[in-house]
Amino acid sequence: MYKKQNDKVDIVAVAKAAKVSPSTVSRSYNHPELVNPATRKKIDRAVRRLGYIRNRAAQTMHGKRSATIGLIVPTINHAIFAEVIQAFSETVEKEGFTILIASHGYDLEKEYAVMRKFLEHRVDGVALIGLEHAEETFQLLEQQEIPTIAMWNFDNDSRISCVGAKNLDAGALAAQHLVDYGHREIGLVFPPATGNDRAQGRLEGVMQVLQKAQISVPQEWQSEAPYSLTQAKQVCVDLLSQTTRPTALLCGNDILAQGAVFASQKLGLSVPDDISIIGIGDFKGSADLEPGLTTIRIPAQEIGRISGETICQLISNDLVSIRRHECDLTRVLRHTTKPAISLR
Repeated sequence: MYKKQNDKVDIVAVAKAAKVSPSTVSRSYNHPELVNPATRKKIDRAVRRLGYIRNRAAQTMHGKRSATIGLIVPTINHAIFAEVIQAFSETVEKEGFTILIASHGYDLEKEYAVMRKFLEHRVDGVALIGLEHAEETFQLLEQQEIPTIAMWNFDNDSRISCVGAKNLDAGALAAQHLVDYGHREIGLVFPPATGNDRAQGRLEGVMQVLQKAQISVPQEWQSEAPYSLTQAKQVCVDLLSQTTRPTALLCGNDILAQGAVFASQKLGLSVPDDISIIGIGDFKGSADLEPGLTTIRIPAQEIGRISGETICQLISNDLVSIRRHECDLTRVLRHTTKPAISLR
């Protein structure tokens, strides 16, 4: 059992144990690239042995950075944002930053409250998902003049820096694939659009393509489901159990599309012989689904990496400027779609 120390270990004690100067210890934290690797190892051993913890609050009071970035996401319950979060975290960690992460459950008022708490903790920057936020959130970011990045969505006219793809284009690509395959009886399964500009943009892109092709979607073939395999499966079971069913389902993301595949299998329908299914995202597991899911790939790892690099640059250069980077979408053809009967 370790004996609890009566006095907290300070930087001087670490320096003495590592046989270096206090300024070298400080430099190893703030500018590690300027310290010899062997010296950093000695300091690290001393830190571990003594249990030294830097006083971030004291540094912040003196105007120094906290080396933390606040990341606020809609949900951490599902794999939708897992890849982008991981890539973002790994990128900023290489630059000496740690992320503080919180979710708001698609409630933009809650997102604002979380933002305030992060700013109270003096985070150096803020990362958000999407470009739809409460007006109070935008005002707060502008008032505090804090580096900010929005991941996942791209817009040439965004109010804050953004790295992502155009979700309208993602929806249009998915719809065009089904139209090109000759499908005219198409059902839609999308997540709730409130507080979710990703879903809004994709659905708008879908409807533009279908309208241009003079394809209308009956109300009974338009379903809504949250990011849940279980609920998506049940919604799709209900849709596909109707007297007349579509020849194809277009799903707003891969989670819903996977639920649609499971629903089809439960009903004894063959995918894609009886029903074609396409998703959006290309999340982990989509390629391993049986059959493999046809989808529109949104490059999550690329978005996370570039977002991390961008916000680190903004923080390091003490900049509050707007930078935008658009990432390419890719149509990934696997085995859940095939041409309609008329084209076979």
